[in-house]
Amino acid sequence: MKITSTILLALAAALVVIGAHLTMKAGIMASYPLFMFAVVLLFWHMYRKNKVEESAKNQQKSGSKKRNKN
Repeated sequence: MKITSTILLALAAALVVIGAHLTMKAGIMASYPLFMFAVVLLFWHMYRKNKVEESAKNQQKSGSKKRNKN
């Protein structure tokens, strides 16, 4: 896992914890933006992860095609 992915996950987890604390103190309306930002970071992490896996799969396919031609 790259450092960017680690940072995204850690930041999302921190926002969820802060949002939970803010929910207890001020209510859900005050913490809603934090939860939404955490969800956006999680989706961004999943998008990056899927993109890396897809590119690795494509490289593996192209490598196996080259071996089959020889």
